Amino acid sequence: NILFYYFFFLIFFTKISAQEKVVYVDIDFIMANSKVGKNLSSQIEKIHKNNISYFQKKEKELKKEEEEIIKQKNIINKEEFQKKISELRDKANLYRASRKEKIDKITKQRLTATANIVNELKPILAEYADKNSISLIIQKKNIIIGKSNLDITSEILSLLDKKISKIKLK
Repeated sequence: NILFYYFFFLIFFTKISAQEKVVYVDIDFIMANSKVGKNLSSQIEKIHKNNISYFQKKEKELKKEEEEIIKQKNIINKEEFQKKISELRDKANLYRASRKEKIDKITKQRLTATANIVNELKPILAEYADKNSISLIIQKKNIIIGKSNLDITSEILSLLDKKISKIKLK
């Protein structure tokens, strides 16, 4: 079954390459090495570090509060102890919810910014294809074997860097 698909694509792309010009581009490389991609990574990393610092501080506060409650176990009555444990549990639940919210937010921001970069990239690819009479541009990750002279990644990277260098996270 896999062999059938391999031969199908081999024959299909052989026919296409005989008739049309086909090239490929490494989108992942462009995302990682373009000015805008590096800018995005830098912003995400800064937010991530701030989040980690915030999480560590909150965890330390909760741990300290837990230790204080444990020290008071034999000093305060049982109802008061249970009340303090319940309050601590509520604070821990709020912390977990806050942490999840911050992680989800940064994930959403990354996805939105990446989609914006791809939207900036599409017209660049279309214009490049039109100027160079290219019929098909394929992502490199979908190619098993390809001649290196068909790789247009560096040209597209250069065009993207000229068009956009920064992106604002929302």
